Amino acid sequence: MEHILYLDGNFTNISWVIQTNETIVSQTRKHTENHKNKITKIQSKYVALHAALFWGIGTFIIKNEDIIKIKLDEKIMSKVTYLNSHIEKFREKPEIKIDLEDVEALA
Repeated sequence: MEHILYLDGNFTNISWVIQTNETIVSQTRKHTENHKNKITKIQSKYVALHAALFWGIGTFIIKNEDIIKIKLDEKIMSKVTYLNSHIEKFREKPEIKIDLEDVEALA
């Protein structure tokens, strides 16, 4: 099954949407007090990316053999070595396939 993952983050919240053929699931979480108003919007989006992937796997929305397309509205995120190294770890395992895609900034 193919999933499209959209994510967002700011100084106080993170959110994500997992779109699958016929369903759309959205989630929002508040940052812990340790992070609230202390991290940048880009850092917040990285937190959202990690939370969304693990939440999607933990709730069985994302399963083995699935394809995940991550839509990024910050071009710098797709160029960051840290993110690419994590994505490569997923790519080494044939159970889950992940692709990064740049998209225009979401309104």
